[in-house]
Amino acid sequence: MTGNQMADLAGLAGGEQWRKYTGGKTPRSMSAQMLFYIAAQLVLEPKQIDSIVAKMRELGAEII
Repeated sequence: MTGNQMADLAGLAGGEQWRKYTGGKTPRSMSAQMLFYIAAQLVLEPKQIDSIVAKMRELGAEII
């Protein structure tokens, strides 16, 4: 995947943000939450993700 595609998958603004996790002298550590988010998108079907978003709204989240 390209840097921009990975950024999209991780919920980041763009490829330059993704590169902060993958390069340079001191790459950023990836949080468990971010890795979970990436893995969930790779494993779950869109319908399952929609169910999760619905539950988040039920719990009070305002998702645009």
